[in-house]
Amino acid sequence: MAKQSAGLCGLDLILDATDITAAAAPAVIVLAGDCPFISRHLLHRLRDIFCPAEEDRSWAWREFSGVELPDPRDVLDEAATAPLFATATRVAVVRQADSFVSASRDLLERIADRPRSNRGLVLLEVKSFPGTTRLAKAVARHGLLIEVGVPARFNLSSWLRKWTKHTHQAELPAAAAGLLLERLGNDLGQVDQALGRLAAALPAQERRVISPEAVDALGGSGNQRTAWEMLGAAAAGQTAEAITLLGSLLEAGESPIGLSAQTAAVFRRYATAARLLAGPDRPAGIEAALREAGVAAWPKALAEAERALRHLGSRRCRELPGWLAEVDRSLKAEASRGLRARLALERFFCMMTGPPTAAGGRPNSRTPGGSR
Repeated sequence: MAKQSAGLCGLDLILDATDITAAAAPAVIVLAGDCPFISRHLLHRLRDIFCPAEEDRSWAWREFSGVELPDPRDVLDEAATAPLFATATRVAVVRQADSFVSASRDLLERIADRPRSNRGLVLLEVKSFPGTTRLAKAVARHGLLIEVGVPARFNLSSWLRKWTKHTHQAELPAAAAGLLLERLGNDLGQVDQALGRLAAALPAQERRVISPEAVDALGGSGNQRTAWEMLGAAAAGQTAEAITLLGSLLEAGESPIGLSAQTAAVFRRYATAARLLAGPDRPAGIEAALREAGVAAWPKALAEAERALRHLGSRRCRELPGWLAEVDRSLKAEASRGLRARLALERFFCMMTGPPTAAGGRPNSRTPGGSR
């Protein structure tokens, strides 16, 4: 698989008030990635830069649907027409342009491999943009590539706190940001909608703070709250309740693989905390280990995680990564759908049943989670 080109970080650019095109006059700008939230905000930002006057946008900012494979000559003609008197820059935007790029690569390479001069530009929104292609190399020389996704090891919690202050005029403590991302993941569209509801509920006062308790009370959609209730029951050894909630989620159309990923995110934190507590440089206590493992740092979340960790025990926590990997393999192979997918998750929840296994013990493979 070709490696994705490395470009500017779209998340940083959304909050940056400077002109991101000031250093060059790109003939082609590429937004590469799979996050609609970032792409939408970058498009608004670029439109404000190239077409600052709203009355110019009707003629200077033209969008095409790449799914419909527009004629590349129409796109390039739109960008090449220079305005006589207006100060706006003409921009031809191709949304969902992966197929368009494949079909028009030769023409795009010629456009991208030269400075823009006084012409307009082409803006491409794509999911993938491999850095080994001639087009990617031309964009690297004379164009602009912006990553539309959350980079690996990006401090999304810190970014979210800045975004909340900038967009919703409210403060988001680190614990609340961590809890919100834990509940909703990296779906920034859902996260921003949740922040909007939370900020709107705050009283009009000088210091508006979104608390972890408010995030917990929001809970997301009904399915999201049910999923967290399911994981809480499973971690506490309440297997029958966890399996009942699992059934309701699957009947509501939730994906077994998606539920497995959410399960893995929670239980891997417990495994990490147990590993830290057993290591030579162990934290000061269970709470410190849970914080270091990534559990949201507020009292209720830490208390629930500590109860789960004590129930699971050291031995079972050490087994968790292997059990989670086995569930993932099953769901992507023989148990990919139907009752087999449900059974794979139910079996994992059954491994949480019973008292914690002894540190030196070995769980019985026929009775998961139990002792010999």
